[in-house]
Amino acid sequence: MTIRLHDTSARQIRDFVPLTAGCVSIYLCGATVQAAPHIGHIRSGLNFDIMRRWFTYRGYDVTFIRNVTDIDDKIIAKSAEQGRPWWSIGYENERAFNDGYDVLGCLPPTYEPRATGHIPEMIEMMRGLIERGHAYEADGNVYFDVRSLPGYLELSNQELDDLRQPSGEGETGKRDPRDFAMWKAVKPGEPSWETPWGRGRPGWHLECSAMAHKYLGSAFDIHGGGIDLIFPHHENEIAQAKAYGDTFANYWVHNGWVTLAGEKMSKSLGNSVLVSEMVKHWRPIVLRYYLGTPHYRSMIEYSEEALREAESAFARIEGFVQRVTEKVGETVAPAAEVPPAFAEAMDEDLGVPQALAIIHTTVRQGNSALAADDKEAAAARLAEVRAMLGVLGLDPLDPQWAGEGDRGEDLHGVVDTLVRLVLDQRQSARARKDWAAADAIRDQLNQSGLVIEDSPTGPRWTLGPR
Repeated sequence: MTIRLHDTSARQIRDFVPLTAGCVSIYLCGATVQAAPHIGHIRSGLNFDIMRRWFTYRGYDVTFIRNVTDIDDKIIAKSAEQGRPWWSIGYENERAFNDGYDVLGCLPPTYEPRATGHIPEMIEMMRGLIERGHAYEADGNVYFDVRSLPGYLELSNQELDDLRQPSGEGETGKRDPRDFAMWKAVKPGEPSWETPWGRGRPGWHLECSAMAHKYLGSAFDIHGGGIDLIFPHHENEIAQAKAYGDTFANYWVHNGWVTLAGEKMSKSLGNSVLVSEMVKHWRPIVLRYYLGTPHYRSMIEYSEEALREAESAFARIEGFVQRVTEKVGETVAPAAEVPPAFAEAMDEDLGVPQALAIIHTTVRQGNSALAADDKEAAAARLAEVRAMLGVLGLDPLDPQWAGEGDRGEDLHGVVDTLVRLVLDQRQSARARKDWAAADAIRDQLNQSGLVIEDSPTGPRWTLGPR
């Protein structure tokens, strides 16, 4: 068994060889909490949740770090715009991100450090870089000298002569316009911390280098994030860490965007689809299926039509699970191992689309067994399906999803009582052979969004696709 991952730095899929046998360490760039999350933000967390689950299934002991950037230019700008403390905006949106991760079934990270909780580590890193000649102080700012590090820009494959480094307001005193800010001098009304070079606040890139070093040491296995972070963020993280003496990440794994009308979904474009709003209209397990089943490196073009297709596809899987459970008369436990073809797909750069095809094939086999009244074969297929869904965080019988809790247990009970009354009327019509009336009742229920199936234990209803 060998897991293979696409390594951005190598520009190819590589065999995964852990630094420590049986263990895997992952650092994921998490939320910058200037606003509530849209589904593009949560996709990254979800993709790496699936990675983590697969490593765990394969027997690895996983340490998973997902940071929170709770101070940066954007948060300060929001604070000025809204007339609210920066920390209030950050904390509110940090909770919104965690709610989004939780509602879509992402496992909590091993540690979730905040940038503002690691100022001493940042100061120590800057001190070391200045002593080694890789950084310098100017006008209260601390800059990284990009010319001091051979190999700078290898991740993004750029030429230093062509580099256009983003710069913020107040970044004065640079020796070279391509140098980037590690620490920004204090400005009136902005938060600041004391350092040997004066009061100020951290730059975005320094935060992650310092936190990765603290929690994972000088070398770790995998660094993840969206493809938009390759430059400048990840490139500058590498520069700081390697100049400090760290080996840093052994593999760089990047996920694709969720796009809308061909553009990256972002707060600045005003085309965000907030998770808090989406879960009011779509079941969270369906959103997880929609965001988690395309390959992590692919782009997802958002549309309601695509979401409806995902809902219908998942309904076929969920319906099979329900039918076999009813047929067998008890809950079928997940199989101890996933089918070999599923494992092969997941081992090859987390090939979820190919793995999903195995799930649907197994569902079809299980439905054929049900049609042949072969309960044993149907139960065996269900056990395999549950094992595979569990790896993807999509098992509808898992406590995370069971009971339609995400739609409101109380409302489900009320609807069930009302539907049972109507179904009793349908059964009475069937008993007196008034087929027209029975069909009319079924059609009316279908039009209301309910799907009626006649099972061995009597009629059963489910919510149909939109």
